[in-house]
Amino acid sequence: MRPVRSALYLPASNIRALAKARALPCDAVILDLEDAVAPEAKTAAREQALAALREGFGERAAVLRVNGIDTPWGREDLAAAVEAKPHAVLAPKVEDPASLRTYHEALGGAPEAVQLWAMVETPRAVLNLPEIAAAADGARLAGLVVGLNDLAQALRARWTPGRAAFSGVLQATVVAARAHGLVALDAVFNDLDDAAGLEAECRQGRELGFDGKTVIHPRQIEAANRAFSPADTELAWARAVVTAFADPANAGRGALRVANGMVERLHLLEAERLLAAADAGVGT
Repeated sequence: MRPVRSALYLPASNIRALAKARALPCDAVILDLEDAVAPEAKTAAREQALAALREGFGERAAVLRVNGIDTPWGREDLAAAVEAKPHAVLAPKVEDPASLRTYHEALGGAPEAVQLWAMVETPRAVLNLPEIAAAADGARLAGLVVGLNDLAQALRARWTPGRAAFSGVLQATVVAARAHGLVALDAVFNDLDDAAGLEAECRQGRELGFDGKTVIHPRQIEAANRAFSPADTELAWARAVVTAFADPANAGRGALRVANGMVERLHLLEAERLLAAADAGVGT
């Protein structure tokens, strides 16, 4: 899967939105069968999601957010995912390794390439983040997605610019993801008319270490893509670092001076990651 700077939630009940998504510059589409779909529309939405997944979304990753496995629709959603083979299945309200394993087992008939992403959106999930992430190897888990709307309600926390009430949760999610090689996606920004607020929150997510951001409207895609793409200055630095370490004159050296700073081999790894992201289409 290509790097995911922007992942657009789409109600699977909205056929028009599903069709339009194929022309949008997002890196992933999340076909939502859960929060965005009313109970009476869930069966029809599942069928529409299946049809859309069969048609595909071009280079965009296709992710299916299923209903909770303990709901009347969850098991059938997961059976549909086995049939449709999306890039990933997004499981809501995963609270511990045991609940993660139930989703993994329900996807047992899907190819190994079908990933499992877990929503981090309840207090118990936050408390159990290290254990949930550690279960990745045995449960096809490949990503953590923050859901602050549900979490804010559960915590009775107040939304403020800078998300002070959630800073610990956001950082803990990135730490857990990095410890186990998982994708980490930041939460949605709810105010569609606050472009400056969206920009600031995207920058904050990038600074915290997230790979990308979930978005709820096409107009939010560009800000997320820009914030989570390597900047030209970053790519110039990366090329300089790779070139310096590739110079035979520097063979065996663990630290070098590049431009105005010292770099070590750990910086070489970061430089190679940035260049690989650019080669994959991020920032182009």
